[in-house]
Amino acid sequence: MIEINELLDLTKTRAAALFEGKKYPWEVLAEIKDFILALGPTLPEDEFDHPAEDVWIAKDATVFPSAYIAGPCIIDRGAEVRHCAFIRGSAIVGKNCVVGNSTELKNVVLFDSVQVPHYNYVGDSILGYKAHMGAGSITSNVKSDKTLVVVKGDAEIETGRKKFGAILGDHVELGCNSVLNPGTVIGRGASVYPVSCVRGVVPENSIYKSENEIVPRT
Repeated sequence: MIEINELLDLTKTRAAALFEGKKYPWEVLAEIKDFILALGPTLPEDEFDHPAEDVWIAKDATVFPSAYIAGPCIIDRGAEVRHCAFIRGSAIVGKNCVVGNSTELKNVVLFDSVQVPHYNYVGDSILGYKAHMGAGSITSNVKSDKTLVVVKGDAEIETGRKKFGAILGDHVELGCNSVLNPGTVIGRGASVYPVSCVRGVVPENSIYKSENEIVPRT
C-alpha cells in the first residue's frame, strides 16, 4: 500500500493539485519548488502576508522571531513555527501544523495538522494528515553510497532519486529518536516504537517494534 490514494487524504492539503496524475507520492518531490512558485502569487492577500521573496505566510500563523524561513515556502493558516526552526526552502507547511524548536525542513510537503515539534529533520519527504514525529526523529534522505533510492516492499521500486527521505501516511506516529532510512514508506495509521531504525515499507495500521517484529494494530 504505497500509492498516493492508499496513503494520503488529498482533501487535507493545499497542495492536492501537485499529486494529480501521479501514482506514487515521491513523484512530486521534483516539483515542489515550482508548484510553490506558481501557487504563492495566487493566494488571497487578505489571508496571506508576503514578507520576503517567494515566501507566503498566513496572517493567522504564528512564527517565532528566531525562526529562519527561506523561499519558496508557504505556511498555511493556523500553523505554528517555533523557536529556531530552520526552513530551508521548497516547503509547504499545512494548516494547523507545528514546526518546532530547531526542526529543519527541506523540500517537503506537510499535510494539515502535521506535528514535527522537537529537533526533527525532514528532507525530501511527504508527511500525511495528522502525522506526528516524536522528539529527535529524522528522515535520512541520502544513502551512504550515494546511489539512487529504491523503495523495498513486496517488490523493489526504482525511484530515480538520489535524495528521498520518507513518506508518512495519514495519522502515522513516529517514536522519539527514530531514523527513517532513505525510501521508507509508513502506511496510514501505523506506529513506530522509539529509537527504531526503519527501512522499507511498514504496513498500514501496524506497530513497528523492530525489523523482525511488525504486528497488526488491534
